[in-house]
Amino acid sequence: MPPWRPKMAAADRWGFTDKDFAMSRRCELTAKGPLVGHKVSHSNIKTKRRFLPNLVNVTFMSEALGRNVRLRVSTNAVKSVDHNGGLDAFLLKANPDALSPRAVELKRAIQKKVGDTQPAKQAS
Repeated sequence: MPPWRPKMAAADRWGFTDKDFAMSRRCELTAKGPLVGHKVSHSNIKTKRRFLPNLVNVTFMSEALGRNVRLRVSTNAVKSVDHNGGLDAFLLKANPDALSPRAVELKRAIQKKVGDTQPAKQAS
């Protein structure tokens, strides 16, 4: 690693900040971003190209918060949210390292709401 670049902490594995998600082509739930590869011509000449994720603006309904949440996510993430039983269940299971800062705030708000409504389990 070059000496002018600061080393990332082990806990901040991905190193995403608010700037990374502001106007980027990165999914807010799965952190999928652009990949780099080659465009190969018929004569086998390789030129650089970018494979962009399929991002869509989606409005999810959060039952815990009782409001709509608008996120820019990949179509793969939309399927994952549906498979996990909605936005609340997906965010509660998700690793905060891969989430955008906005999604992490949503996760904390959902945890706070769900924690208030569920009664504490008593040990027997």
